[in-house]
Amino acid sequence: MPEAPNDGPATANCTHLIEKNKNTLQFIEDVTSNPDNVQQQVLSEILTQNANVEYLNRHNISGHTDRETFKKIIPVVTYEDLHSDITRIANGDKSPILSSHPISEFLTSSGTSGGERKLMPTIDDELKRRSLLYSLLMPVMSQFVPGLDKGKGMYFLFIKSEAKTPGGLVARPVLTSYYKSSHFKERPYDPYTNYTSPNETILCPDSYQSMYSQMLCGLYLNKEVLRVGAVFASGFIRAIRFLEKHWSLLSHDIRTGTLNSIITDLTVRESVMKILKPDPNLADFIELECSKKSWQGIITRLWPNTKYVDVIVTGSMAQYIPTLDYYSNGLPLVCTMYASSECYFGVNLNPLCNPSEVAYTLIPTMAYFEFLPVHRNNGVATKNEKEKQQLIDLADVKLGQEYELVVTTYAGLYRYRVGDVLRVVGFKNKAPQFSFICRKNVALSIDSDKTDEVELHKAVENAVNHLVPFSATLTEYTSYADTTSIPGHYVIFWEVNENGSTQIPASVYEDCCLTIEESLNSVYRQGRASDKSIGALEIKIVENGTFDKLMDYAISLGASINQYKTPRCVKFEPIVKLLNARVVSNYFSPKCPKWFPGHKQWNNVN
Repeated sequence: MPEAPNDGPATANCTHLIEKNKNTLQFIEDVTSNPDNVQQQVLSEILTQNANVEYLNRHNISGHTDRETFKKIIPVVTYEDLHSDITRIANGDKSPILSSHPISEFLTSSGTSGGERKLMPTIDDELKRRSLLYSLLMPVMSQFVPGLDKGKGMYFLFIKSEAKTPGGLVARPVLTSYYKSSHFKERPYDPYTNYTSPNETILCPDSYQSMYSQMLCGLYLNKEVLRVGAVFASGFIRAIRFLEKHWSLLSHDIRTGTLNSIITDLTVRESVMKILKPDPNLADFIELECSKKSWQGIITRLWPNTKYVDVIVTGSMAQYIPTLDYYSNGLPLVCTMYASSECYFGVNLNPLCNPSEVAYTLIPTMAYFEFLPVHRNNGVATKNEKEKQQLIDLADVKLGQEYELVVTTYAGLYRYRVGDVLRVVGFKNKAPQFSFICRKNVALSIDSDKTDEVELHKAVENAVNHLVPFSATLTEYTSYADTTSIPGHYVIFWEVNENGSTQIPASVYEDCCLTIEESLNSVYRQGRASDKSIGALEIKIVENGTFDKLMDYAISLGASINQYKTPRCVKFEPIVKLLNARVVSNYFSPKCPKWFPGHKQWNNVN
């Protein structure tokens, strides 16, 4: 198997950096030139390493490490199939259930099961694999944008809440795990990981103090900034909106060389004050630009040397592209990598492409990849029973075909269905390149939240109980993710039949909003209550007959009247306009839903 590039420290020495980049790019060439051999070796390594774990012994693999036996004996699974094993580990069972290596922590997925975040077991060695993938990004980027080692990146990076399982293992998001690891905190000097934000500002648990201090450092070092970004497009836009609200405070701090007293975290204050010095001229410049009526191009105005915006704009994040274009004056929007809590997958080898053309090359050393063919029936992904057992290997996927991604990892996931639907759009040498199509079954998403139709329907059913005392019934409903406000929020359109003579008070509809929010999964509730990345849910009451008009419109576009079903989520702009034109009243959730770190059963919360 090709050797991974040495992750040793880079230096300011130009020759050393060129050589390091060359080695990294050669590694990509090597692993993509013979992906099938690499994949067979990865699978053999995983099965050898975990030969004695309970899960594999349960399926009688008997020490076999070949692909044919593995595919024949080991079933394709979902999270629910592994739930009992994961619960045992969470409760403190330290026997080798899934992995021969000790489970170091759980990575909490943005996907949910039973309303709670999925728990992905991981091992210490996985941090090395994640670091490897990160090390590929900038050598690739430097082929397209030279000179990135001559300045800094202004990235808004944050940690999120974590919890402990009953067995004492930490459970936290994968990025929080990475930022808190020595791989990030104690990284040697590298011009490509030279950020405007000190580590202490990123690791601050208070999201306001973290955002304020990171923005302040980014503004103060504005001339050194060559690239800007965040993980998700939504997060970067929240940072710009934060600047809109607080630029006068930030410019005051730069003018005086002092840090606002609202920043109480001592480590943050100390790290920022090592950077900050009085700069009245810069403060004048910031005030001049931020006080202008239009904020179009504010990124290139305040950070004039910025080459691109590094954010995820694929999948549900594509809805933020127009806003990013407005703020950045059309700078390239770059998606560099494809990863999840289960596994880090691949990189974008053509990072300056149009967002609609983003394709990820899966790096064959990261895990063993299989692909479940997906077909579409009226836009809905389907699979037949025979195909469920006929998974395709990485080297055998077909151009233009869509697949659901299935992974086997070193950490102990075996033939696990990730839930992402990908389409093959090209090849790098012999390795396929995939565009991300969608997350299976997701109806609504603002940030990292993922709400499906079943969950939404149950939440609406719970809320409708508030209408019963008024003899009112819900005729129909649909929803959409409104990102015109920042943070974005869920909008539910209701057509209500008020059979009784008593008018329904506004407070009742507000209670309906809150009940829906309380009924949604923990990722949504965390976004609302803790991260503040999602705004208050809104119910819009529409005129009676609105959903008949919606059906008429769909039929006019070619839908069959016999097969028409009210969509539970709408994205098509003309349909949203049709619904909004018939709104008679609207109501917002009056407060945040309850949320606690960890799973409910860990907190004894009913």
